[in-house]
Amino acid sequence: MQPGRRMDPDLLGKIVLARFLELSLRSFSRAVATADADIGRLGLAAWVEIGRLSGSHLEDARQNGPANPTLGRIADSNGVLVLRYARESYIREYRLDEAALEHRVRRAALAQNQSALLGRLRLINTRNRLTDALAGAAIAAQEHYLRSGAPLTLTPLTQGLLSARLRADPQLAVVADEGRVSRLVRRLSLTTADGRIVPFATLAPKPRQVHRHMVESVIREEKSRMLRGDLQTPLTDDAIARILAQDYGVRVLRRSVASIRRDLAIPDSRNRRARMGYVAATEGFSPLLPLTAQTLRACVPDQPGVYEIRANAEAAQHGSSGSWTDSGLARATPTDVVYIGSSSDLRQRLGHHLRGSSNNMPLFQCIARGAARVRYCVVEEAWRAAERMLYEVFCVTFGAPPSFNRMSP
Repeated sequence: MQPGRRMDPDLLGKIVLARFLELSLRSFSRAVATADADIGRLGLAAWVEIGRLSGSHLEDARQNGPANPTLGRIADSNGVLVLRYARESYIREYRLDEAALEHRVRRAALAQNQSALLGRLRLINTRNRLTDALAGAAIAAQEHYLRSGAPLTLTPLTQGLLSARLRADPQLAVVADEGRVSRLVRRLSLTTADGRIVPFATLAPKPRQVHRHMVESVIREEKSRMLRGDLQTPLTDDAIARILAQDYGVRVLRRSVASIRRDLAIPDSRNRRARMGYVAATEGFSPLLPLTAQTLRACVPDQPGVYEIRANAEAAQHGSSGSWTDSGLARATPTDVVYIGSSSDLRQRLGHHLRGSSNNMPLFQCIARGAARVRYCVVEEAWRAAERMLYEVFCVTFGAPPSFNRMSP
């Protein structure tokens, strides 16, 4: 902006609202508490009524247990799922005597701090009305998932589609454009009746995210069908696409199936046929995650378990690849799994690998070259025995240990 030029008020208002929608729940609650107190302190109580959103539900504060860190808890009310908000601030609504306030504005009878407070009250109203409408639409669309917890029951619901549904609601008095919906979806989460915390983003999946669950389910069922003798060889990507069309009624291209399969760290049919032993042993592992400090903090538990580290071919082969021999040379293995390990604290141990403090410098150098990924499985008891079993199955399947396992566990 050029010096001396004032920003367009409409644009400034949109920027202020965008930032307000991105406030954390804690910061938002503080803003509401301050606004409640300022209404009386600044002499606006005669024109502002403090109330709640119509039709909203508040969680019973007398219930025992830790404070709910999410927007609220989903509960069944006479066969209908409703959201019981965790805090009064999340359903706060200020009812303004707009005619009287407009009259005072025309008479220049409002002080600057009073006008600023009215702006904050309108921001709070907008955020809470939009959040309530968003939560209602998402809960209604994903009722089967929220009741069952089964990912296959999720319905594709992009943020654009969610925004369109909200804009079509004549009862919603605020603008629900996709940008505003996106800012709320990124920040908020809900608690299900059985205690699971579900990010709002989970309830607004893109079609590809839903297709991932379907592809994973088909390939997981593949092993059972082969054990029963119903299937002689692993399914090709074309065959998976046909099953998705037949069983789920969705059309997914073969190359899209292949892309999703790679995202899930699942080999193609030819390699699955050769690797069934190791694939079966790692059933139940987490999705493949980037090995970064942020991922460890957000996605990896501080619980005991086993894990595998993968690296792209260039990183694994640079300098020293394959499994270690007595002479210090390396043998190549037909997989991008470079290390299998276990720990009483998965997050801490993977952090050691990431920082190079795990006493395995070749592995650290491989990770430092980038593109390292990790999968894990929580094992409450006998996690060392689980590591030995996984290591032995790997050796049998591929004919050699992982590249950077320097000795048998």
